[in-house]
Amino acid sequence: MKELTETKNIDEIKPANFVEDIILKDLKSGAVKKVQTRHPPEPSGYLHIGHVRNIMLNYGIAKDFGGVCNLRFDDTNPTKEKQEFVDSIKDDVHWLGFEYQNVFYATDYFQQNYEIAIKLIKEGKAFVCDLSPEELSKTRGTLTEGGTDSPYRNRSVDENLELFEKMKNGEFESGACCLRAKIDMKSPNINMRDPVIYRIQYNEHQRIGKSWNIYPSYDFSHPLDDALEGVTHSICGLEFEDHRPLYNWVVENSGIENKPQQIEYSNLTIKGVVIGKRHIKRFVNEKKISGFDDPRIYTLRGLKRRGVLPESLLEFSKEAGVSKTTTVCEMSFFEHFVRDDLNKVAKRVMAVLNPLKLIITNYPEKLEEKILLDDFPQNKETTTRVYKFGRELIIEREDFMENPTNKFHRLSVGKKVRLKGAYIIECTGFDKNEKDEITCVYATYDPKTKSGSGTEPEVKVKATIHWLNCNYARKIEVRHFENLTLDSTAINGDYEFNPNSLHINKNAYIEKDIEFDFEERYQFLRNGYYCLDKDSTDEGLVFNRTISLRDTKKN
Repeated sequence: MKELTETKNIDEIKPANFVEDIILKDLKSGAVKKVQTRHPPEPSGYLHIGHVRNIMLNYGIAKDFGGVCNLRFDDTNPTKEKQEFVDSIKDDVHWLGFEYQNVFYATDYFQQNYEIAIKLIKEGKAFVCDLSPEELSKTRGTLTEGGTDSPYRNRSVDENLELFEKMKNGEFESGACCLRAKIDMKSPNINMRDPVIYRIQYNEHQRIGKSWNIYPSYDFSHPLDDALEGVTHSICGLEFEDHRPLYNWVVENSGIENKPQQIEYSNLTIKGVVIGKRHIKRFVNEKKISGFDDPRIYTLRGLKRRGVLPESLLEFSKEAGVSKTTTVCEMSFFEHFVRDDLNKVAKRVMAVLNPLKLIITNYPEKLEEKILLDDFPQNKETTTRVYKFGRELIIEREDFMENPTNKFHRLSVGKKVRLKGAYIIECTGFDKNEKDEITCVYATYDPKTKSGSGTEPEVKVKATIHWLNCNYARKIEVRHFENLTLDSTAINGDYEFNPNSLHINKNAYIEKDIEFDFEERYQFLRNGYYCLDKDSTDEGLVFNRTISLRDTKKN
């Protein structure tokens, strides 16, 4: 393991939450010399938005306090783990902007875990139990009534050592017996009622193959691995609070000098967002979504594919705060950070999602005029690009109304608008087909009103609309998303899939000569923020809408 970095001057550190306050007190008191944390994901799925807080705390605290955070995979369940999850977790941590000191695995400590189990047996603190899982469950009692001792609890040390060795050598069938810690079957905490610390496992492990026939439980291996690794503070979710007495018991009886402190914090959820692995997996298995990176789900891969920036996730988690009470946020709170960051970096482009032809009747047929457009008008310093204005354009169908309401300020016969970066036009008429659908709109332009000409137009208009030149427009596919479930207020449970959560538009257009990049974010003027999807090809670009603008109404 690499050497820990020097701790920063503790007098300069200002704790941002109760977790940091505990750590700072430990440093000031001398209980801890140097801070060491760990990020311990199970490689059985993809990280989701709920994991961001844990990542931010473990890596962030180590960095802020001049310590170390290691990435340690809890790979003690071979039936669910895959190398692809290991790789994706590493990628997601880097995407969020964090670096780990070392990469470890729970399986790295299996031999030491086993030796500590032998130590417990010799000290009379662990025994081999022949109860079936069903029988064992019946003896555990309830929240109000204590459990009953296993009939195998008082086996001799020699018998337990012999049986445990046979378990290790694969001489028993799976489930025939297990190793349990001998603590207190009358404890008010069910986790302390002689918990199982080793089970027989004959599955092929993605990392260590079949080299072990017995696997430690999470409640046994996790505190041991923390202690062996040198962790000073084991920062975890509130669901582990009831497991803390067992965590401490394992560490205290392990014989390891290092004694990590477990600190629990609240979980972070968003109303209506599917977070749990099993719920996401159900939608994947039912083919309701395309995979674990579907832009409709809040795995980090899904959010990245949708175009959400890592800075938004970190700022959201930070502002949500860290407490002992589960934090349930409104979707609007999360979206605030997404929009705020995208607004700062998104390149502005013109795209028409529901095209309607517009002909400027008094504009010369063969004339093509250069129009200068800002790429980043939100910044004081911005690059510009050249686009071409012409006679035949396309506009959004929603920007024309045959019978306008009083609040409609865009195109209708006799109404004037400004075309973005170009001229003021006045609508003179329109065509319809046999289905009574508008097929073409006609207008005239005022050549004295060109944007940037320095001449103030005599006529004021109440709206500016975007447009595309028919000769310089590229057809694209655009995907819009709604909430994945029908209940937008649900927190967790049996979510009902929303069949309208994905809208695919294959008849949209965008500026032709822009070189689009997967790492860039774009604001389609007046439509929202977008990014290129991985399904894009040179022949056909696909864009995902990350989020709409603050006000999606076009007045």
